[in-house]
Amino acid sequence: MAETPGAGVKALARSPWARIALVLSVVGPGIITANVDNDAGGIATYSQAGADFGYSLLWTLIPITFGLILVQEMCARMAVVTGKGLADLIRERFGVKATFYVMLALLVANLGNTMAEFAGVAESLAIFGVPKYVSVPTVALIVWLLVIKGSAKIVERIFLVACTFYVAYLIAGFLARTDWGEVAIGSLKPTLDFNGPALVMVVTLVGTTIAPWMQFYLQSAIVEKGVQLRDYALSRLDVIVGCIVTDVVAYFIVLACGATIHKAGGHIGSAGDAAVALKPLAGTWASALFAFGLFNASVFSASILPLSTSYYVCEAFGWESGIDRRREDAPQFYFLYEAMIVLGAGLVLIPNLPLLKIMLLSQTANGVLLPFILIFMLLLAGDERLMGRYRNGRILGALSWLTATILIALTGLMLWFTFKS
Repeated sequence: MAETPGAGVKALARSPWARIALVLSVVGPGIITANVDNDAGGIATYSQAGADFGYSLLWTLIPITFGLILVQEMCARMAVVTGKGLADLIRERFGVKATFYVMLALLVANLGNTMAEFAGVAESLAIFGVPKYVSVPTVALIVWLLVIKGSAKIVERIFLVACTFYVAYLIAGFLARTDWGEVAIGSLKPTLDFNGPALVMVVTLVGTTIAPWMQFYLQSAIVEKGVQLRDYALSRLDVIVGCIVTDVVAYFIVLACGATIHKAGGHIGSAGDAAVALKPLAGTWASALFAFGLFNASVFSASILPLSTSYYVCEAFGWESGIDRRREDAPQFYFLYEAMIVLGAGLVLIPNLPLLKIMLLSQTANGVLLPFILIFMLLLAGDERLMGRYRNGRILGALSWLTATILIALTGLMLWFTFKS
């Protein structure tokens, strides 16, 4: 008889220490994956949303959060049921040709995302007087050493600690002298101008919050962690908590910039500009916390994004992968990881590179790619031969297809307005 998700939790309910050990053995991938979502590109996007549109787009983060939970839960469920990563499943079900094009598009988007992370490192430390020609190579070396010299367990623990520093944005939001009445209206009263800038920003918000790479990394991380079906209840909780926490942080970034920069009629050119702009409007502490949060997020994500790229490309083509594997056993895995770091950091050092434009374009590319990745996921998660009784049911399937349809429609509108203008 098949095990029921959550049975392992019930069996160990009488032993507190065993329950703690079980929790530590399962949680991590969901919280880490969701929090990496608030990377340098994401912070730049949320900052610009608040600076340009004030509180008026806060309401979008509520349905986006539900969409994120829906998508991430499917990935976690496929991981524990099949024991395979998403790229692996796409290759088996849809063939090598489809997999190749998906991987190529994701590789290009992820290079842009990785550049955005190192750009975030440069901008955040420039506020404290550190030039990018010092900060970017130093952080690139640290990121490389972290994965090359560490084990999967140590790396995951470091990433979990990094997640706690996102509280800096919540504090910055409270220091921004926010009008909570206006925040409530912006959060609960949906309004949207159907023009190019507004639609591009909404799709970019979706793209930075529900990024395509996240689905591949989450599923691979759960598989590598060896989470069993009987412990799926904890894995699902890990995913849900991570999704809620990451969007609360995003909410406060939009809120802080809406309460200060938008109210002052200002405009920002980058996430670093947002941190600088907060200083006269919300005080030195708010500015410093915002800059620190950007640095933490950039280093954190600069570690994860190249790693996620290595995981899904290696899975797609059947190559060995994993932090705990030796270089000689997984040469493609380590080559891809190092190439992404070198290219991402090296390109950012080019003088006069439009860093904000790269950040926002990478997030918009995520928004355009996501619907196609979702279609693959929905076909896999609804396949009874693959998922058995854990496949998407009628209600969940309908909600998932509705989400994908809305995203495709938004993407189409965004492209139409962009080319029209």
